[in-house]
Amino acid sequence: MPPTALRTTSRPLNLWICLGIPALIAIALCLLELTNIDMDLEKLFYSPVEHAFAGKHSYWLETVLHDQAKRVVIAIGVFGALGYLASFLVKRLLPIRRELACLVVAMTLSTSYTNPLKTLTGVQCPWSLTEFGGHETYSKLFEHRPVTADPGRCWPGGHAATGFTLFSLFFVLRDRRPRMARAGLIFAFGLGTVFSVGRMIQGAHFLSHNVWAAIFCWLI
Repeated sequence: MPPTALRTTSRPLNLWICLGIPALIAIALCLLELTNIDMDLEKLFYSPVEHAFAGKHSYWLETVLHDQAKRVVIAIGVFGALGYLASFLVKRLLPIRRELACLVVAMTLSTSYTNPLKTLTGVQCPWSLTEFGGHETYSKLFEHRPVTADPGRCWPGGHAATGFTLFSLFFVLRDRRPRMARAGLIFAFGLGTVFSVGRMIQGAHFLSHNVWAAIFCWLI
């Protein structure tokens, strides 16, 4: 049987779900820049008495959730890359070669776009701001950045993107394994959310930083 006969025809994407909802969320985030929701939420995790965020030195948040948990995502990407390379030698993997390629490319892009944007935007982390014991001046995303010798590198949320990059599992599995695709979507959303909240508790990111990361990963 020729390889083309083994391929599953991809169902059309629902543009409302894939583009409409992210666009509405992006508009909502832009409107939220007119409020102080980011700052108000972050103050919930900061102790003025101890002059520190609740999870600043937490072993579970820093070592386990930040340093070690992302290895799960890295492992998925590595297995995807190995599977793609193996598809040139193992005939059983040939029908899913393009899905494996999609997984690897999507995960690579979803974890590599953050650093250039962080450098470009120069948004400060909460823990660097004077409101939270730091020395930098707070500015919102679309506001002018105060001159500083130490520009911020906190927008969008990089660790959140590490979790949300697994949105790619949904698109890779949606044609062949719909149930697994939905499970992958739930897992990606849950992991990205846990990563996001963990970094907020540590004072590393505002809420909007992480939601923007989710939007970019989904669109990629």
